[in-house]
Amino acid sequence: MISSYLPSPRRRVAAAAFSLLTLSGCASLQPDAGFGVVEQQAKARLGKDAVWARSDSERDMLAARVAELLGQPLSVDAAIQVALLNNRGLQAAFDQIGIADADRVQAGLLPNPGFSFGRLRQGPSGSSTEIDRSLTFNLSRLLLLPVARQIERQRFEATRGAALMSVLTLASQTRRAYYLAVAADETVRYLLKVQTAAEAGAELACRQAQVGNWNKLEQAREQSFYADAALNLARAEQSRSTAREQLTRLLGLWGLQTDFRLPDRLPDLPAMPVEEPGIEQTAMAQRMDVQAATSSSKQLAKSLGLTRTTRYINALEIGGARNSYSDEPKESGFEISVELPLFDWGTARVAKAEAIYMQSVNHAAEVAVNARSEVRAAYSNYRIQYDIARHYRDEIVPLRKRISDENLLRYNGMLIGVFELLAHARSQITSVNGYIEALRDFWLAQADLDSAQIGPANAGAMSTSMTPAMSMTDGAAAAH
Repeated sequence: MISSYLPSPRRRVAAAAFSLLTLSGCASLQPDAGFGVVEQQAKARLGKDAVWARSDSERDMLAARVAELLGQPLSVDAAIQVALLNNRGLQAAFDQIGIADADRVQAGLLPNPGFSFGRLRQGPSGSSTEIDRSLTFNLSRLLLLPVARQIERQRFEATRGAALMSVLTLASQTRRAYYLAVAADETVRYLLKVQTAAEAGAELACRQAQVGNWNKLEQAREQSFYADAALNLARAEQSRSTAREQLTRLLGLWGLQTDFRLPDRLPDLPAMPVEEPGIEQTAMAQRMDVQAATSSSKQLAKSLGLTRTTRYINALEIGGARNSYSDEPKESGFEISVELPLFDWGTARVAKAEAIYMQSVNHAAEVAVNARSEVRAAYSNYRIQYDIARHYRDEIVPLRKRISDENLLRYNGMLIGVFELLAHARSQITSVNGYIEALRDFWLAQADLDSAQIGPANAGAMSTSMTPAMSMTDGAAAAH
């Protein structure tokens, strides 16, 4: 009676086949390859759209939107949006998501069975014929299929995280390049005025010297100031060209698109600096490198368990065989092949996996310590640059202007000469140029602070290589 409740061999085969089909049916390509998560995170963190163009119509749509943004002077937000839509390197990072999604699906597919067929003749006349048929299945791959799927799923998540990091890094780099380009433009325009004034002063000195009102020392001073102004203008124009080209590369522009326009001056200094009492905790929750290091340690922990499980079974195959003879009864049965652990007991592989796991734990701890330090340093620099720019705006520039106005009144009253008036004007020139640089440094510090809360200073170098690869042969992870 008990035997009636036991499944027959056919039922067991059918149940196993159904289980395998169910297992393989879970793996399928996602419609957007999982890009929706990156798109949502970019919108939440930056307030900008990240679009993966996979067709000509989508690329045409992005080109039209970029042209619309370039049709007016670029703000920093518009520049970041253009970069997210038009940078081809970022599109390549999005393509990597599709590759990782395909690998994830591939890892979840059942291994193909093997079929062999043989026909042999016996005897000198070949009167006896043997026909061999066998169907084999890689049982070890089947047993490791859930683990392989989990590993590739983690790889996919790491790749998607790296793509998101590329979005955030590009936004940070574009923000910095934008402020550098605008500041360089403003500096060139101001130094053009300085050069014009210096040229007029040098010409006046030459005329005064010709009529004997100025001595050679005073004339040489004015000519020296004019020469320095011309040199400073040339250097500023070189810096402007470099900064603009850097921004152009990040925006992915070429041809007529490179004639984009920037505003005449940097944004004004905020009324008050941003207070961040819990900035370290915020960074720990948001930093992509901290999240990636933690995820890598978890992955390696599972890798260590896999190594211990498969240390003795490295090649296990099962299959059915059926042989038939022309003059003898048919033979049927099954065969199993197992690698005998005579020389390699897997001890070295286990030790390697344990060492790699501890390495990842220590690396994660180092990443956390560095993240805290980097965000503290970025915030300290932000506050210092704000105080410097505010001091220039509220103290130095107004004071220099007041001195210049008083000297102009004294000159009009014939209390001082032209030389004294020009000498004091130079000090005002220096203060205004210093304020432009201080305001530029503040906005750069603001960009660095925003970047430090999402990733390391060299976040641009982060990629899928930050996640160690899993070797299914030895079950250990190899850290890059």
